[in-house]
Order: sequence, then structure tokens, then C-alpha cells
Amino acid sequence: MTTTTISNLPRDLLEEVVSRVPSKCMRKVRLTCKKWNTLSKSRSFSKMRLGREASAARQGESPMVVLMDNDLHLVSFFVNRRKPYRKHRGKLNKVEISQVFHCEGLLLCILRDDTKVVVWNPFLGQTRRIETRYSYGGQNGKFLNMYVYALGYVNKKKKSLRSYKILRFFDYDVRRPGEGEKRFIWYEIYDFDSNSWKTLDVSRECYIGFNQSGVSLKGNTYFCANKLSDDNLLGSPYLVCFDYTSEKFGPLLRFPFETDDDDYVAISCVGEEKLAVLLTHNESNPYDLGVWITTKICPEEVSWSKFLRLDTTPHYPISSSCFFIDEEKKVVMGFDEDGNWKRHILSIVGEAGYLKQLFLSGNRKENTRPSPHVCSYVPSIVKIKQHEGGGGGDESKQQDKLEKRRYDEKMLRLATLEKPVVEESTQGKCFKGGKWQYFAKGKKRKRDN
Repeated sequence: MTTTTISNLPRDLLEEVVSRVPSKCMRKVRLTCKKWNTLSKSRSFSKMRLGREASAARQGESPMVVLMDNDLHLVSFFVNRRKPYRKHRGKLNKVEISQVFHCEGLLLCILRDDTKVVVWNPFLGQTRRIETRYSYGGQNGKFLNMYVYALGYVNKKKKSLRSYKILRFFDYDVRRPGEGEKRFIWYEIYDFDSNSWKTLDVSRECYIGFNQSGVSLKGNTYFCANKLSDDNLLGSPYLVCFDYTSEKFGPLLRFPFETDDDDYVAISCVGEEKLAVLLTHNESNPYDLGVWITTKICPEEVSWSKFLRLDTTPHYPISSSCFFIDEEKKVVMGFDEDGNWKRHILSIVGEAGYLKQLFLSGNRKENTRPSPHVCSYVPSIVKIKQHEGGGGGDESKQQDKLEKRRYDEKMLRLATLEKPVVEESTQGKCFKGGKWQYFAKGKKRKRDN
């Protein structure tokens, strides 16, 4: 009698069996044997799995990537008004992650020390590791994790031809005793095709805070930004788009409401075509919550339609900047902490006083971001382009010289901000490690061998 093993099954039947394996176990599938690894990366297998994902979405399943306690989790939420629930699909990472950004199936993961980022397609199991050019901690590490990251692409007819880029910037007022405020700005972009970083020339029309995570829509990234006055004071919030084709920010776009000093504004994606904006208040009307959805959006223009206006008395509304909406069920979902700031929770609010809460984890770890960061996850078969090497011509060499000058200017500026505050009469300096280092005179320094 002949024994049939799973590897001897016809290819179409093997694809059917393996396609039912949970996403968290696909890495083990790929490592089982060369045949299974090849099968898991085939287009027919990927389409089959995508079909299952789409079917699950139609049945009310909302897959999301949740960053809690520096760990990435794939969690499916099932929202129904009677009894919502969740299913934990698995932990995705093996190293600590401080930020995550989702762009149409690709995840941009920022490692905790800000020295490296990883672009990852969990569906295909592909990654690309990219080193950042600098990491400014400043004031005993106070400014670590204050960089803003985003991932986008230059639109082309075929998805396989898309040119992906990473936006990274640091925009902060660095205060030094006796010297007042010094605003340090550095916007840069990484191009997957050239495998290089480039400094961007960005005007100071607006300010995007380090806690304002952007959202990806049609390859571009949208941010909440505050308009700057002539004396650099923060004004009303606006919507602004970064276009990866022009590598520039678009004009400031108005939200459909006026705001006061104690109002909070956050944005979120609604599917692949629309954005939503959430307005909450601090003291003036703490139980009021409003949500609007775009009816038209592009980098230069936006129009809005009201989705929900809720009075959540006696419960406080969603206060997190991370929220989602369900258009069909007319509910808003927000991720926050419980009253003791110990456990991550999902709050679901709707009309007629509807409120449900789900606990996402046990006690929160110390020294981690208090609120979980969540992004909706849509699997993709887009492959991450790997660096192929190769040199450039005379034009690229000229660009390299210009970029080197810009980079050196920024690093010199950064060095002055890192300088410790000591009295001028007791201050000495030496050049070490490619930058000036400062020390107090009168103290012995260990000689470098």
C-alpha cells in the first residue's frame, strides 16, 4: 500500500491546504522545505490567500496590526453591536519596535534605537533593512523616538513598478539654558531605487509634531499639522499631504470645523479611497465627539461630509489619536488605556449611548509608549525591491556632492545642540569621532590610545 504524504499531493490541492495555515505560522511553512517556500511565494497561492482575506473582511473581520509594549501583534476585530470580540493571530516581531507605519500591505518598522528601519511584507515574508544616517538622542536620550516616519510610493500603472520611498524628519524646539529656543529641522527621504538618503528643502509654513502619525492614502501620506505664525507660534490644525512624486508638501487644507486651544484632532483611513477626521475636546465639552469623512481628496483639495456627532455622557469619548470607523455599523473605535494607565483597551462608541470595551493586554510594561499604535492591515502581493548595487553617472556624482554639503551642515548644527551647557571659562573641546566633543577644563580626560 502506497502512503501519500502532504508533499506528494497535487499542487492545486497542496495550495488549498497550505492557504488555510494562519498568517502567524507562514514563516514556519516557508522554512519547512524548498518546495513549500516556492509555493508560498507563487502568484496563484498569494491570490488564493488574498481571496480568503477578502471573504473574512466581508464577514465582519477587521485585521489590524497593533503595536503594544514594543511588540507587533496581528489582531482581528469582529465588531457587532451585541458582543464585539477579538482574535489574536500572533506576534509578528522578534526585536523591539518603537513605531510602525502601514502602506498598502507593507509595514515600515522603526527599531527602538532609531538607527535602523525595516520594511516588511508579512504576507510574503519579505523584508528590507535600511540604516538611518544619524540618530539624535539629546539631553540623555530625551529626543529618541521623536522622529516622524512614513512610507509611500510614486504612482505608476503597474504595482510592480512602483518606486517606494521613506520620509523621515525631526522638527523640534530644543531649549538650552541661557540660550533660549533653537528650532532644529531636518527632513530627508530614502529612495529604494538608488539606496540613498537625501535632504529635503522644506518650508516652515506648518509644524508636524512627533506624536502625529501620518496615514497613507493612494501612495501619499497625510498629516495633521499646525499652521505657524510669523513668530513661530502654533495656530489652527490643518490637513497636509506629502507627495512622494514631487517630494514636497502640498498646501494646507482646511478641516470642516473650527477648533479651540483645548480641542484634539486626529485622522484615519477609511478603506483605500477616503480619510476620516475625529474632533474631541478637553474641558469645554469633554463628552462631545464628532467624525467627518472625505467626499473628495487629493494633495491640493479636500471636501468633507459629517459621519457622526455623539454625546457620550457620562463616559469620556475616545481620546486616542489612533481611531477607526465602521461606516456600515456607524461606530467609532479608539485605542487607549484604562483609568489606571495599566492596560490597553479598545473602546467602541455609537449612537443611542452605545459603548463597548475590549481589553487588549494585561499590565502594560514600563518604559513603553502608553497608548497602543494601531493600523488597519490589508495583505499585499507587492514585492519589496532589494538593492542591486551599481554606480551612477556624472549627474549623480554632482548630486552626491550637494547632498554631502547639506548633510555636513545639518550635522554641524546638530553638534552645537548636543554640546553640554558649561560656563565658557571652564569649557574645552576636542575633535573626535567626526564631530566636536566638549568637556569641562580642569578635569582629567582619559587619553585615547
